[in-house]
Amino acid sequence: MIKVVKFGGSSVANAAQFRKVRNIVASDESRKFIITSACGKESHEDHKVTDLLYLCAAHIKYGVSYDSIFEMIEKKYLGIREELGLKLDLETEFAKIREVINRDLNTDYLVSRGEYLTARMLAEYLNAVFVDASDVIFFKYDGSFDMERIAASLRQHMVPGRKIVIPGFYGALPNGVIKVMSRGGSDITGSLIANVVDASVYENWTDVSGFLVADPRIIDNPVQIPRITYNELREMSYMGANVLHDDAVFPVRSKNIPINIRNTNRPEDPGTMIMNDCSKQDAIEPPHAVTGITGRKDFTVITVAKSHSSAEVGFLRKMLTIFEDYHVSIESVPITVDTFSVIVQTKAVEQCLYEIVGRLKKEFEPDDLRIEDHLAMIAVVGRGMKQVPGMSGQFLSEFGRHHINIKVISQTSDELSIEVGVENRDFEAAIHAIYDRFIMEANK
Repeated sequence: MIKVVKFGGSSVANAAQFRKVRNIVASDESRKFIITSACGKESHEDHKVTDLLYLCAAHIKYGVSYDSIFEMIEKKYLGIREELGLKLDLETEFAKIREVINRDLNTDYLVSRGEYLTARMLAEYLNAVFVDASDVIFFKYDGSFDMERIAASLRQHMVPGRKIVIPGFYGALPNGVIKVMSRGGSDITGSLIANVVDASVYENWTDVSGFLVADPRIIDNPVQIPRITYNELREMSYMGANVLHDDAVFPVRSKNIPINIRNTNRPEDPGTMIMNDCSKQDAIEPPHAVTGITGRKDFTVITVAKSHSSAEVGFLRKMLTIFEDYHVSIESVPITVDTFSVIVQTKAVEQCLYEIVGRLKKEFEPDDLRIEDHLAMIAVVGRGMKQVPGMSGQFLSEFGRHHINIKVISQTSDELSIEVGVENRDFEAAIHAIYDRFIMEANK
C-alpha cells in the first residue's frame, strides 16, 4: 500500500505543527510521499509566507525596499530551524534567493521558495529524501502537465526504504524555468504524485476534519460529511465550498484513487473520504438525502421574454453569444416557454450590464426584459436525493413555511443537485431552513 500525503500551510506553520506532521507520517509506514505547502499563519496576526513573498515581488517591481518583509520570512524559518534542532544552512539559501531576485526578478521563482524551504526543513526533520519539485513536476508550454515525464523522473529519484518529501505549488517548464500553479496548487502536486505512483489513497491534511454539510459561519457546529463522490464535490466547490483545489480532483479521479481530507490538529478524526463511487459504503450505511448545502450571494438575473422564441432555432445561442462577447461567464440558464433567464455573478456585469441589455433589446426586440439583482444562489447536493420522491416539492414547502420567496429553481437531470435562487437577505435563513429540515431531523 502506498499513501501520498499533502500538508497544507497551517500544518507546517511553526515547530509545533512540524512535530504533529512527523507523528502523523511515522504512525503509518505506507505514507511514503509527503507534499508540503509553504509555512502558513500561526495566528490571525501572522502572515502566510507565500503572501509575504508576493509582497516582496511587488516591492521589487516598483523599486521599493523589500528588506523588512524578507526579514520576517527569514525570522520565521530560522526560528523553526532552531526550535527543531535542524542543521539546514538557511543563511546560504536566503543569500542565494536575494542574489537571484536582485539580479533578475522572476516572481514565480521567488514565491516558490516558501514551499522549497519548508520541504527542505521537513525532509531533514523526517529523515526523508528531499526532491525538488522542479526536478519531478513538469509543465508543457501550453500549461498542461507532462505526465509521462513526471512519472519517469519520479522513478529515478526514488530511494528504496526512504520516504520522499516534495515541495508543492510549483514545477518547471521544458526549458527549466520555474512555474507556479494557482493558489492552493500544492493540492495539485499531491494529486499528480498520487496518480503516477498509483497510490491507494491521497491524504490531504489541513486544519479541518473534512467537509462539513454547511458553512460553520452560518450553521453552528454543522455535521461532518463522512464520504462524498467526486461529482458531489464538484457541485459543492463550484458554489463556494472550498477545502480542496478544484484541479486536484482530476489526476486521482482518472485512476479511481480516493482523497481523504484529514485534520493535522485532530489526526484521530477519520475526516471525509472523496470517492468515485460510494455505493458499497452506502449499502452498509445509507447516506442522508442531502450531502451538503452551499451557496453564494450577489448574482444578477437577466430575463428575456418573447412570444414564440422557443420555436426559433438558435435563439438561446444568439442570446448567450452576447454575454460571451463581453467575456461574462454564465452560471445558469433557467428556461420556460418563450422566457429565457441568464444568471451571472453581479460583479461580472457591473461594467457592461447596460451594453448587454442594449444588445439584447436591439437584436431580439423582446416583449419584456427584466433585471433582478441582489440574488443568492443555494446549491443543495446529495446523491441520496433521487431515492426520495418529491424533493423539489419539499424544498418549496419548507421555504414557504419560512416565508422565503424563491426567485429561481432548477434541478439536474441526474437529481444530484437542486439550485435555488433567493434574495440576498434570505440567504442565511434559507440555509438554516434546509439544514434544520433535512439534516437535523434526519439525525434525531
